[in-house]
Amino acid sequence: MTDIVNLFIVKLRDYKFLVGLNLLLLFNYVVPFKSLAQSEKPNVIFILADQWRADAVGYAGNTDVITPNLDRLAKESLVFDNAVTVMAVCAPWRASFLTGQYPLTNGVFYNDKPLPSEALTMAEIYKEQGYQTGYIGKWHLNGHKRGEDAFSARDKPVTKDRRQGFDYWKVREVTHDYNNSFYFDENDEKQYWKGYDAFSQTDSAISYIKKNKDNPFLLMMSWGPPHNPYQTAPQEYQEMYDAASLTLRPNVPENLQDSARKVIAGYYAHITALDKAMGDLIETLESEGLTENTILVFTSEHGDMLFSKGFLRKQRPWDESIKVPMLIRYPDKINKSRKIKGPIDTPDLLPTLLGLSDISIPNSIEGTDFSSALLSGKDIENDGALIMLPVPFHEWNFSNGGREYRGIRTERYTYVKDLQGPWLLYDNKKDPFQNKNLINQSAYSELQDSLEKILQAKLDDTNDSFLPADDYMSQWNYLYDKQDSIRAPDYLQMNR
Repeated sequence: MTDIVNLFIVKLRDYKFLVGLNLLLLFNYVVPFKSLAQSEKPNVIFILADQWRADAVGYAGNTDVITPNLDRLAKESLVFDNAVTVMAVCAPWRASFLTGQYPLTNGVFYNDKPLPSEALTMAEIYKEQGYQTGYIGKWHLNGHKRGEDAFSARDKPVTKDRRQGFDYWKVREVTHDYNNSFYFDENDEKQYWKGYDAFSQTDSAISYIKKNKDNPFLLMMSWGPPHNPYQTAPQEYQEMYDAASLTLRPNVPENLQDSARKVIAGYYAHITALDKAMGDLIETLESEGLTENTILVFTSEHGDMLFSKGFLRKQRPWDESIKVPMLIRYPDKINKSRKIKGPIDTPDLLPTLLGLSDISIPNSIEGTDFSSALLSGKDIENDGALIMLPVPFHEWNFSNGGREYRGIRTERYTYVKDLQGPWLLYDNKKDPFQNKNLINQSAYSELQDSLEKILQAKLDDTNDSFLPADDYMSQWNYLYDKQDSIRAPDYLQMNR
């Protein structure tokens, strides 16, 4: 009987050992599977430059500008030939992108006005899905209080409740002093970027990527350049360009060509410096094994006229102002580079990224999710990207000839109207520099009518009644900054 009892005890011990061993093995397998499931969520890195127009990259056929890293990235990415900014100015683009809404919906249609804290934004959506979130660089969405100086908030910290879901935080509201640049950290403490700020910001992004590589993360880095001042890139990059040898677009007036070449030389120097920073970031993704499962986006918020048609900077409805470069690389799901010809608008970017990330689109988003077409190897089907300027201000205010407008940019045509009616019509295939305005010409009346219908349908869809600027300023209880509301009696007739 004793032998039977002892045998039973031994067997029981063996059974407990096996059960424990199985539980240990099960635990060891479950944990990696859980980690694998987490890693299946793609990281998202969004690189935003300020005022970088669409043709200022080598991969677009520009033989003057030096962008080897972006050119290489383009060979691995979706290349968007018609990435359009809904409103070609800083804060409105940012608010539209982060919310997936049009400017008249979220109320940011004028610089230095606040994005409402209750707005549902990109970081909040990804954070809900378990993502780490980080933001580095220029913010320009905090705004200033009514009655304060227009730029009063640009040197102040953005408090935690105004960061719209971003946790890692190395941000300044606005600066264009790229070599003496400070920021505020998560604790609202003032810190300084070392040297040329885009380089230090990229180093910070690289550090963030390395520290968060084992968890899905969303990181947005917002560089200030190539936005003016144009002549402040590091000297070694300025020395790469001889202004006298640069090629100009044929719509630059002859009397401004010398000035244009000097400005563009500095502009390109900034761009080549940023290309170097992009190369460092791409190299980090490769060395950390993150390339395949990372959605990497490069774009800009608007372009720069650079003396085309005699103008500098933005807000205007011409391609130099409204078209931007854009690349999306996602090797896990899109393993072949191709050009996307269909137009994509600013509010479309967030829902498309959510679609690529397999995240449901919230009802607050107004843009279109084009991810299915991108994943299936198709082009975007879009009858036109909406462009607008509800309120002209600052550099193109009323006294400078600014005007309210609405328009569409299709794959081929540009059609724009102001408050008095049709204003611009271009066939961008036959006339890529938009030198011949076809508006109200009988030979193009059918085309004009069809584009008008497309535009009006988009305005109807977005509840846009196309009112004078003063109406929108009153609706949102905004004040004009810098005497922008002073208009010449015939301002609507200017530049017709």
